[in-house]
Amino acid sequence: MQPMFPRSFRGSLLALAVLTSGASAVHGQAFKYLTEVPDYEWHAGCFGTASGNLAGFWDRHGMTNFYSGPTGGGLAPLSSRGANRGIFGLWASQAGVDGRPIGEPGHIDDYWVTYESTANDPYVTFGRPEHAPDCIGDFLGLSQKKWTDMNGECDGNIDAFSFVFWDKTGNKRSNHYQTNANQYVPDIPSGLREWAKYRGYDVDVFSQLPSFSPEKTGTGGFTYADMKAEINAGYPVLLFLQPPGEFSRSLGSMTKANPEIHGVMVWGYYEDASAGLSQGIRIRTSWGSGDDVFENFANGPLGILGGYRIRGVIGFRPKPKIVHFTRDGANISLAWDGPSSQLTDAIAGTTTTVHRYQVETKTSLNDLKWTAIGSPTTDRTATIPDTGAAFYRVSLLP
Repeated sequence: MQPMFPRSFRGSLLALAVLTSGASAVHGQAFKYLTEVPDYEWHAGCFGTASGNLAGFWDRHGMTNFYSGPTGGGLAPLSSRGANRGIFGLWASQAGVDGRPIGEPGHIDDYWVTYESTANDPYVTFGRPEHAPDCIGDFLGLSQKKWTDMNGECDGNIDAFSFVFWDKTGNKRSNHYQTNANQYVPDIPSGLREWAKYRGYDVDVFSQLPSFSPEKTGTGGFTYADMKAEINAGYPVLLFLQPPGEFSRSLGSMTKANPEIHGVMVWGYYEDASAGLSQGIRIRTSWGSGDDVFENFANGPLGILGGYRIRGVIGFRPKPKIVHFTRDGANISLAWDGPSSQLTDAIAGTTTTVHRYQVETKTSLNDLKWTAIGSPTTDRTATIPDTGAAFYRVSLLP
């Protein structure tokens, strides 16, 4: 039985910086967080789990086709415990799990041997074709031994591990696709984008080294202010954690196996100098650790992993998609999927819907300008007057 925590992380929960959600938590200088954020247990890889938390969040906040399996009645649950364990199929599909036929191999069947295994992928060992990508882990390259020469750092990916191709200048890298010898090599950001396309949506993704990174050659880098801006705008952020200077390691038969890494998701921030959190971030550990886990976004080790530091951040911003359009002669009714996050300000005692939309129209594709019709709305539906032949779109307002 695979342990819930990877071997190198056992016992690390003792080092968690945990705060209770009582008066001390709401008397700081700032405490804001997103609502209804899944907290799944570790399964088949930290970034599989972290990405599962991310996808589950968006399934509950406007992107209704990110998960459509039988667990939770088709709505991504907040926990993976008990009857909800089928949600593991969201990022690691497996024959006989979460509605998948028992004779249909999935991610686990084709790529998984055991934690940190350097052996060939099972589909190679058994001489069968790979299954078509259908879960998040497939698109990330998670546990897929076939991807080698990862930016000159390591050969991988060994079981439970994945990779990011960082821009070493410190600049933000948006919607980047890496190719080696004209072949696309998936990493976490590009894999998340391709998985979203598979689910029928368009998204923007980015990766960036932090402002305090010793690797970056330029003056840029993702800052704590950038993190707050993402949360305030309604977007959780993934953090890629790694021991400084460790880019590969000798493991089993491999001399350049993936280095130790871990992935977590940021879903809020908390600032209180008296608690030692001037740049506090609220995280999902990818271990199902509960709500009140806080760390400092700063140039230092994270308490959950001792000497591990933030190597980089990964952003994920879904775009709206019209899913329903009808006209009755007088009116047009529209419905769309799109971000619909709610942000709680614990100090002010308020919760607000962050994302707003505007329906726009034009009468010809040659027109350069779209004209707003109706008022901005936080809903994902609208009924507008039918003005005849025209084109319509829904824009996500800044």
